Amino acid sequence: MNKLVSLAKRRGFIYPSSEIYGGLASCFDYGPLGSEMKKNIKDLWWTSMTRKHRNIVGIDASIMMNPTVWEASGHVSSFNDPMIDDKTTKRRYRADHLIENHIEKLRRDGREDDAHRVSTYYERASETDDPNKTFYDIIIAEEIKAPDTGSSDWTEVRQFNLMFQCNMGALADSSGIVYLRPETAQGIFVNFHNVRESNRMKVPFGIAQIGKAFRNEIVKGNFIFRMVEFEQMEMQYFVKPGTQGESFEAWREERYNWYIEKLGIEREKLHWYKHDKLAHYADLAYDIKFEFPFGIEEIEGIHSRTDFDLKQHQEFSGKNMEYIDQTTKERYIPYVVETSAGCDRLFLALLCDAYTEDVVDGEQRTMLKFSSKIAPVKAAVLPLMKKGEMGAKATQLCDELADNFLVQYDDAGSIGKRYRRQDEIGTPYCFTVDHETLENNTVTVRFRDSAQQERVNISKVKAFLDEQLAK
Repeated sequence: MNKLVSLAKRRGFIYPSSEIYGGLASCFDYGPLGSEMKKNIKDLWWTSMTRKHRNIVGIDASIMMNPTVWEASGHVSSFNDPMIDDKTTKRRYRADHLIENHIEKLRRDGREDDAHRVSTYYERASETDDPNKTFYDIIIAEEIKAPDTGSSDWTEVRQFNLMFQCNMGALADSSGIVYLRPETAQGIFVNFHNVRESNRMKVPFGIAQIGKAFRNEIVKGNFIFRMVEFEQMEMQYFVKPGTQGESFEAWREERYNWYIEKLGIEREKLHWYKHDKLAHYADLAYDIKFEFPFGIEEIEGIHSRTDFDLKQHQEFSGKNMEYIDQTTKERYIPYVVETSAGCDRLFLALLCDAYTEDVVDGEQRTMLKFSSKIAPVKAAVLPLMKKGEMGAKATQLCDELADNFLVQYDDAGSIGKRYRRQDEIGTPYCFTVDHETLENNTVTVRFRDSAQQERVNISKVKAFLDEQLAK
């Protein structure tokens, strides 16, 4: 992680926010390469949802909404996390996460009976008068330790609300209280009928959204994995009650394959986690988890949310949220299957997955082995000599490619050093303009992963890139 954080700042992927003032905990700025790569991730997700499915459309809802939205969703009354503090280090942890990770470890160690025993006790916590005491009792009885320090001098478990509260209007009183949204899903639910009517959508159909969300996380850390301001890529798929199981399995398969086929993440680094203890709105939930250097953690959740959200908004708003099937004349409130991915967490997963150290031509190199679809810079144009005809041809080639691709022009230092710089930011192809270019109008194309080279006519470079990036 230290190497990744250093590389990310040095090469312009991610900077600490407001660094000249000492920064702000768990807030980060995406630099030139980071913002480009993040855009690539969002574009791929958006295409996979709204372009590849005729019955899914997108919206961009407001960050601030009528505060009653969050009363209806349950966030005002129950958007709390059970937190426990380590008295020795003063660090704070999610108690439920500590227990869930412990259960998962017991299963990995082949202690299925112990895992079942703890899991059963854990699932029944919500039925007790004091779930926090049950969490505490499990942590103490199982001698669960802090994952990063091994310490176990715990406080009692307490609840913390995670929403950011602010005021709208000139007066800072309770009448002007609004919240920064803690999730993007509610903006989709309240627009259910607007989208359905304006786009003549028929169940089943989906609404996708990419947007910022804000959570006053008590536990922060692991670089951009957990931040107070983050970006979600969510799709809510509305289905007829009784068909949610079939839709859930279809989306579970599609979303898992997307990480492998479209992003190039190694299958061995992805893991399924089934939630035994479900959120109040869900009847089934799975997470896709990734092997980060600091542990196996969630990057996307697939949830069957039942009809909870639309029913709640119907009750609190007084507006009918039923869907009428024009063919059968059936009336019902749709069930929802949700896919919810964290853009920032996925960004970090791709960094971790791509980070590679190897030896090329007897020299150590650091490489980000990105899929070409994710790589922020698609190609670099490198004149062997920056002056004269080589420099002119390289500049011309760079300008021609810039209409379609993000291309870097680099003429500083030896050609070997320039290759290493491009390897470190994940550029898949480098085109070198050299003496042979002046003789036969060909350039050397170097492939990042293998460091192999071949010649291609300068007039066919764009077609070459089009073909390679389409794979």
